[in-house]
Amino acid sequence: MTYKDLPDDVRRFILTSVPSVPYLEAILLLRGEPRAPWNAAAVARRLYLAEPVAGQLLQSLASAGIAQPYPESPGAFTYGPATPELSEMLEAVAKAYGTNLVKVTDLIHSRVDRRAQQFADAFRWRKDS
Repeated sequence: MTYKDLPDDVRRFILTSVPSVPYLEAILLLRGEPRAPWNAAAVARRLYLAEPVAGQLLQSLASAGIAQPYPESPGAFTYGPATPELSEMLEAVAKAYGTNLVKVTDLIHSRVDRRAQQFADAFRWRKDS
């Protein structure tokens, strides 16, 4: 499968900054309602995830500068990219996901598969060892 339909900067961002499809789905969920406060329970319900997993996703998004704590509700976050450049990139990723869903998800999975293969290769018995 070729990912040439995806812009280079989007492809690079996905490979370096999007660890999973649920992570991307959480970004898109918050982006869809940027002023709404999202807590772990709400994200878990919308993305069909366990609440602790949703909480970890929200923390990861906050650490990445994608979500900001919502001061009126402890444990809740709103969409708020830390920089205009990040905001533009997330818009481009959202557009790519909307038009090339399969290619974007395959690209995310290829990253995970590649890491799993590297881990497995570390235990491969080699003749020259």
